[in-house]
Amino acid sequence: MTQKSAKAKKAKTVVRTSTSGATTTLEQFLASTGTLSASQRGKIVDQAEVLLEALYVHLPLKRSMHATDPVQRLKLLRFRLSGLSERQFHDEMIDIFVDLRDLHTNYILPSLYAAKTAFLPFLIEEFFEGPTRKYLVSKMLAGFTHPTFKPGVIVTSWSGVPIERAVDVNADRQAGSNSDARHARGLEALSIRAMALSSPPDENWVIVGYLDGTVARELRVDWHVFEPDPGPSGSGPSRRVRSSLGLDLRTELARRAKKVLFNQKAMATERAAARNTRGRVDVNLADTSTMPDAFAFRTVTTASGTRGYIRIWTFMVNDEDAFVAEFVRIAGLLPKSGLIVDVRGNGGGNILCAEKLLQVLTPGSVEPTLLSFINSQLTLEICKQNSFVAEWASSIGQSVETGEIYSQGFSILPVDEYNLLGQRYQGPVVLITDPLCYSATDIFAAGFQDNKIGPILSVGGRTGAGGANVWDHELLRQVLPGPKSPFSPLPNGASFRVSIRRVIRSGAQRGVPLEDLGVQSDATHRMTKNDLLNDNADLISKADQILAALPNVTLDAQVGQPIGGKRKVTLTTQGLDRVDVTVDGRPRATVDVTNGATVVEIPHPGGGSHRISARGFKSGELKAVTHVAV
Repeated sequence: MTQKSAKAKKAKTVVRTSTSGATTTLEQFLASTGTLSASQRGKIVDQAEVLLEALYVHLPLKRSMHATDPVQRLKLLRFRLSGLSERQFHDEMIDIFVDLRDLHTNYILPSLYAAKTAFLPFLIEEFFEGPTRKYLVSKMLAGFTHPTFKPGVIVTSWSGVPIERAVDVNADRQAGSNSDARHARGLEALSIRAMALSSPPDENWVIVGYLDGTVARELRVDWHVFEPDPGPSGSGPSRRVRSSLGLDLRTELARRAKKVLFNQKAMATERAAARNTRGRVDVNLADTSTMPDAFAFRTVTTASGTRGYIRIWTFMVNDEDAFVAEFVRIAGLLPKSGLIVDVRGNGGGNILCAEKLLQVLTPGSVEPTLLSFINSQLTLEICKQNSFVAEWASSIGQSVETGEIYSQGFSILPVDEYNLLGQRYQGPVVLITDPLCYSATDIFAAGFQDNKIGPILSVGGRTGAGGANVWDHELLRQVLPGPKSPFSPLPNGASFRVSIRRVIRSGAQRGVPLEDLGVQSDATHRMTKNDLLNDNADLISKADQILAALPNVTLDAQVGQPIGGKRKVTLTTQGLDRVDVTVDGRPRATVDVTNGATVVEIPHPGGGSHRISARGFKSGELKAVTHVAV
């Protein structure tokens, strides 16, 4: 440590959080952790080997792309167990999994670590001035005050290491699939560390070098540890949802911790919404989501007028149909002139939330991604014994003859179930992504692009490149129970997650895997200081420019009462030249249209419930769809 760093003033920190659990220093926390016996460590290694050798769908890819052999490393670790300390054992297990560069496939530390997050009482985010990347303190923990260290100061060093180098070193310890993803996670982990999947910080405190105007200063800040309150779905996903998860747990835990620590307004809204569902208070649903942990929204005023803005924080919602319905409700409150959908920092969740949402933004029929297992005796046994994956069994069995590495690909649900609702927002849409987008969010971005919904604007390169459905160790014990199961209980609450089905893109990118590749954007934006301090002002301006270049169409249908065996359908259109009308999928009328109202008659479909659909075209290309239930 330099002499200057040694004299760095230590912050007088009052650390309070909105959690029910206690907050301690890192030093105090580490003194209280338990130990694993040699046999317990051996059991953890044995289970890891079963998962990686017989189930891990990306193992051939990772061996080739990253020159790593996790199975051999586990064999060596088993041989060396007796000579390792507790910390060394956990570090080696974490490193074996990190080297896979797969945020789906993790060693989860024992329960004393698993619920805890280490944090510093401020957040650092990056921005650009021209080509130069800089780092800024964007948020401070309530109760943490300092006369010169405050939001807006520029961070220059980290315990004596230049900040750019410190981020790079930290990034190398993260499991991001590409350099953009590793950098983003390296920056995040400087001040937020979910200890379920990461080693605790090596240091008990950091010395932050920063600029107070033009004056260089330093500040010593202790690491603290706390247990964030669980989200609204704190009881955890159901078994059905757990089998359809696409989630970067590390990013989701960090997102939740940042919300608890640095966004008290959002936490208050979340608690009010929870009380509202129990009928105790009123929440204004004109500006608040019924799912505030998943959605935030507002109308933004831009150079082109007004646009709708929806932030999707997470896809981690158990009921995918309720999730889609809430998005539709929110979109209905916003301007129809253009929609900005922002999924930055979204680590994924329920894959069905992501894929079922696509239909409401496009007039076309959504084609979902396909999932496939690695072919092994163990995946065959799982598919034979569980009806929800029985469709995969036949092709896995055929691999004995064909020698194929992967099974045939199938979607989680039949294709029709991704299109039951249909388009509900007809205006132009732009999607904002970043390298922290992962898993179900990767799948959503890929579907957005592959189904030609609209352009993608990225603030940091490709998405995080998580292309898999992930199962945890407890689910594996449930799908193959009994004394002959290869999956046995793990000691002290330790666990694993594994990429069990890989995701293959559809549409124009049909057959391309998401893993390690991610989704390339159509345009990029480098975050500015103004973005960080003024609610993404420049980013929204860039999104508005993209929306302004897109066509805006309108199609509305009003169905009259039956008269003389017919019904009149009044079509209100803009930007279209033809509309076809169907009843329950059967063609009933076609009419040329211009901007304004057009009336067309169709046969009355008779008693019962029916769906009348109007499909609007421009130069032969489908542009908008609307549905009316009668």
